[in-house]
Amino acid sequence: MIPDRSPGFGVYIHWPFCAAKCPYCDFNSHVRHQPVDQKRFSEAFAAELATMRRRTGPRTVTSIFLGGGTPSLMEPATVGAVLDAVARNWTVPDGIEVTLEANPSSVEAERFRGYRAAGVNRVSLGVQALNDRDLKFLGRLHNVEEALKAIELARKTFPRLSFDLIYARPGQTLEGWRAELEEAIWHAADHLSLYQLTLEEGTPFHALAARGKLTIPDDDHAADLYALTQAVTASRGLPAYEISNHARPGAESRHNLTYWRYGEYVGVGPGAHGRFVEDDRRIVTIAEKAPERWLDLVEARGQGTVDGETLTRTEEADEFLLMGLRLVEGIDLARYEALSGRSLPSERVSDLQRERLIEPVGNSRLRVTPAGMIVLDAVVADLAR
Repeated sequence: MIPDRSPGFGVYIHWPFCAAKCPYCDFNSHVRHQPVDQKRFSEAFAAELATMRRRTGPRTVTSIFLGGGTPSLMEPATVGAVLDAVARNWTVPDGIEVTLEANPSSVEAERFRGYRAAGVNRVSLGVQALNDRDLKFLGRLHNVEEALKAIELARKTFPRLSFDLIYARPGQTLEGWRAELEEAIWHAADHLSLYQLTLEEGTPFHALAARGKLTIPDDDHAADLYALTQAVTASRGLPAYEISNHARPGAESRHNLTYWRYGEYVGVGPGAHGRFVEDDRRIVTIAEKAPERWLDLVEARGQGTVDGETLTRTEEADEFLLMGLRLVEGIDLARYEALSGRSLPSERVSDLQRERLIEPVGNSRLRVTPAGMIVLDAVVADLAR
C-alpha cells in the first residue's frame, strides 16, 4: 500500500466522445459522425481550468486523469495542450501520475508514443474481456488480438499500465473466469481493474433484462466469482486495494485513491463532477452533459457548470464513509470524527464486528472485511444512519 495516505488534489478532464456506445455503459459519452473540433474543445478546457483555478486558489496537483468517453480519440497535440493548461493554473510537480484512458483498437494504439511525449505516464486500457465472443456481446470494437497488441505496445511506451475487465457476464463459469483472469494477470504490468457487470438504468442491457432477454449471474454466483477474483489476484501478487482494483504494492492508482480517500479534485469537461474546498466548505460542481451545450456555456462565461451544492458536515461524513470503506486500508476514525463532529455509532460498530463484516486496524482505523465487501452498500448504510 502507498505509505503516503494524504488524500491529494486531482484534476479530472472528461473527453465525452466515443466511436460507439457500449450497451452496458451509463457514462456521459456521445457518438459523433462528423470530426470533433478538437482545437475548440482544447481552448474550452483551458478556459474552464482557469475558472476553476480562481475558485480553488493555488494548489499542488497530485494526479491528472483524462477519462471519458474515449480520450484516446484525442490527438496527442490536444492532450499536450490540456496538460499545459493544467500546469499554467496550478503547481504540477515532475513525475506525478498522469493517466489517459484508451481503447485498444490498433489505430488508437499508434498514438501512444505521442501521448507519452505529451506527458502521459500511465494508460488505462478498456479491454473488458479476453475472448472475442464476449467482446462482441459487450459491444467492443476491438478483438482479443488487437487488445493484446495494445497491451504490449503500452508496456513498451508507458512506465505504468492498467487495464479493465468485466466479469459476471451471462453464462460465465468459475472455471472460465479463472482461466481468463490468469491470462490477464500474465499480461498485466502492475494494475488491474475488475468490475462486475451491472445493469444500469437507461442502458440497452437494462432494457433487454427488463424484457427477459438478458440474464446475468445471480447474487450467489456473482459472490463466488468475486471471491475467486480476490483469491487468484492475491496469489499472483496483485491483491485488491479497493473493492474492484488490484495492484502490485506501490502501483495503486494515485488519482483514484484521491477519490476514495476523500481528497479534493477539479472536474473539467462535459458532465464532469468536482469536489473541492471553497471558502472553508466542500462544494460539488456538476457540468452540463451535452458536449456542444457545454462548449457554448464555457465560451460564453468561462465554465460549463450547471449544478452544484455546498455539503453539510453530515453529507461530507457520509461520503467519506461511502468512499473510504471501499479501500482495504479502511478509514481514519479521527478524520471521520473531524468531518462529522461525532463518533461512529458504537452499537452498530459492535454489531457489524460480531457479524465479521468490519474490523479495527490498530486503534485508529476501521475497515470492511472480505465478507463485508460483498455487502458493502448495506454496511455503509448501517454505519451512516
